[in-house]
Amino acid sequence: MSKQQNYIAYEPDSNGCIDYPKAENDIWSELYARQLVNLPGRACPEYLQGLDKLALPTDRIPQLPEIDEVLLQTTGWKTAAVPALISFGKFFELLANKSFPVATFIRSREEFDYLQEPDIFHEVFGHCPLLTNPSFAHFSHLYGQLGLAATKEQRVFLARLYWFTVEFGVLRNKNNDLSIYGGGILSSPGETLYVMGDEPEIRPFDLIDVLRTPYRIDIMQPIYYAIDNIGQLDEIAEMDIMAAVTKAQQLGLFEAAFPAKAG
Repeated sequence: MSKQQNYIAYEPDSNGCIDYPKAENDIWSELYARQLVNLPGRACPEYLQGLDKLALPTDRIPQLPEIDEVLLQTTGWKTAAVPALISFGKFFELLANKSFPVATFIRSREEFDYLQEPDIFHEVFGHCPLLTNPSFAHFSHLYGQLGLAATKEQRVFLARLYWFTVEFGVLRNKNNDLSIYGGGILSSPGETLYVMGDEPEIRPFDLIDVLRTPYRIDIMQPIYYAIDNIGQLDEIAEMDIMAAVTKAQQLGLFEAAFPAKAG
């Protein structure tokens, strides 16, 4: 939700569909094919199961009503076409109503590997498969409800919870095997490979630690937090998250594990 906006989202027609240009469908096709090679052995099983359920087209950008049909049947969620950028208030409102915001534009070839604004590939390929999973869907719903009721100051801390779970979350099972469930990683070929390497620090999930950890949106993450399994999201949802936010506010942030952004 940065202030910068480089893209203009398309307006769906009365049926919720968009006629994307061939060049943009080709970008989807290339992104999909490239990332599909990276996922086996790295993406968590629940994500791959969701990807199978969605049966996303490989040769064109999917239409949101196609995705809604599957999400409504599995967890009662649906998508919501939104402009390239929306406010925090609107974001929380949508999640609280089981509507996942999807910006209806796709990245340009100049930003093929990385862009700061979430595009339709990030939202649909990265996040929608796990919205077929009850634990992930429940956590996302509760998060929206908490954010909707939170103050502006509390939302800053809540953003870190979303960042280190829904966006950049990983799993580490009892055999110490690592896998990915965060959509920000799953939609990024570079970060998918990076997170499985030796460079980043993988910490066990601790709610207050997560709320106190700074992050930057324009770099590979130096720190990730691992839960044991997707079902643990139900346990996190049962915690007193807002009390943890208050505690994190009192304790303050950890020292950043990255240099300050230039400029």
